[in-house]
Amino acid sequence: MEIMEIHVNIDGGERLDYYLSKTIPGISRTYVQKMIKEGLVLVNGKQVKPRYLVKKGDLIKANFREPEKLELIPEDIPIDIIFQDEDLLVVNKPKGMVVHPAPGNPSGTLVNALLYHVSNLSSIESTIRPGIIHRLDKDTSGLLIVAKNDKSHKALSKQLKNREIKRIYTALVYGRLDKEKAVIDAPIGRHPINRKRMAVVYKNSKEAITHYRVLEYYKDYTLVEASLETGRTHQIRVHMAYINHPVVGDPVYSNRKSEFGVDSQLLHARQLGFYHPRSGEYMEFESELPKDFKKIIQLLEKRNR
Repeated sequence: MEIMEIHVNIDGGERLDYYLSKTIPGISRTYVQKMIKEGLVLVNGKQVKPRYLVKKGDLIKANFREPEKLELIPEDIPIDIIFQDEDLLVVNKPKGMVVHPAPGNPSGTLVNALLYHVSNLSSIESTIRPGIIHRLDKDTSGLLIVAKNDKSHKALSKQLKNREIKRIYTALVYGRLDKEKAVIDAPIGRHPINRKRMAVVYKNSKEAITHYRVLEYYKDYTLVEASLETGRTHQIRVHMAYINHPVVGDPVYSNRKSEFGVDSQLLHARQLGFYHPRSGEYMEFESELPKDFKKIIQLLEKRNR
């Protein structure tokens, strides 16, 4: 553990996480945020949030652990690239694949596969997440945009921030939804007890908005289309559980046993739309449901007859 003392000598107005990431060489902003949240950064002897605005005269004490170093290794893993040009690619991620390496999961990820199949990726996000604009959970399948250069990455990230990227999912949920169309507007943050889970909470949370509409009613189940206005961790899974209609097979947010023998959520990122960062042309892509998801829908359709 390295203890650092930093005396702020700028006029102020910068976020603490940003200030430290640019002041301390080799430390990413994501890592700084993690350390602040763990209470390892004090400003004038007090614990603050990453968004704290530093001011001239502040004394920052940071107890930084050496981050675990991950070596990115290209791996010959087949991936379904449905579109590619000099600026970006659109990938259809399979269920069971993690998007990028992390401690305890250094290989077998989409990034490892991309490094093998693609000659260049943007470097603006971090050394372990080259090209990654947005993510999908390990067991959520479907469409992702990947940037091949920093200019495209900035443009696509701006669209994501401005809520201009269309992201539509298909999910099978338990029960019969009362409303055929609705908006779930409920903030999401870390679960107050189980920190590995997310939850609808009203303290230390962020705005989260999900739009849904019913595609089909089945006995004991509903097939829904969900679109994201915001992009919080596990957002659709948390929101559907919040309204007592958890996603079928969700091992984290549902305690119901699946009759279909699935051990992961039936959630698929089906549609993706965005403006091309170079041409400005609107582009839209669609992905079919995975085979196992499709088989379950076919079974439910037979029951409806």
